[in-house]
Amino acid sequence: MYRLKVSSLTLIMITLMASCSKSQENNKSIVKESKGKIVKTEEEWKKILTPEAYNVLREKGTETAFTGKYWDNHEQGTYYCAACHLKLFSSKTKFKSGTGWPSFYEPINEENIAINKDTTFGMVREEVVCARCGGHLGHVFDDGPEPTGLRYCLNSVSLSFEKD
Repeated sequence: MYRLKVSSLTLIMITLMASCSKSQENNKSIVKESKGKIVKTEEEWKKILTPEAYNVLREKGTETAFTGKYWDNHEQGTYYCAACHLKLFSSKTKFKSGTGWPSFYEPINEENIAINKDTTFGMVREEVVCARCGGHLGHVFDDGPEPTGLRYCLNSVSLSFEKD
């Protein structure tokens, strides 16, 4: 009987701890949203993104080189995150890298992107993500032109473009 009471008490404690944990997770989501972050479930992203955009932006896929709509775009304008429409890159910093993906040497605002360590495929690379929604944009390399020496190599499907 005593053993059953301890087990019941343990079960109650575990339930309370799980409840507190969920409450803390909900509070974190509220904090993220209040700081301008966009938080959606994977089902919500699937409803608003094309299958290809979902694969790249949410599952960190890569479009095939020389197939994206912006790799050879020479129009003047601004590139935005295709998932949340955050302003990311200007056509003024776009350059022809020969890689088959749109390449830029500098973002419009460093705070609009985040850089994460990517160790997939046996390599160490720096992944570029949208700072607001966390969408995968591409990677950044240190073989770009001056003045930064950087090459932000991005997937066209991760971007939307608006002419000036």
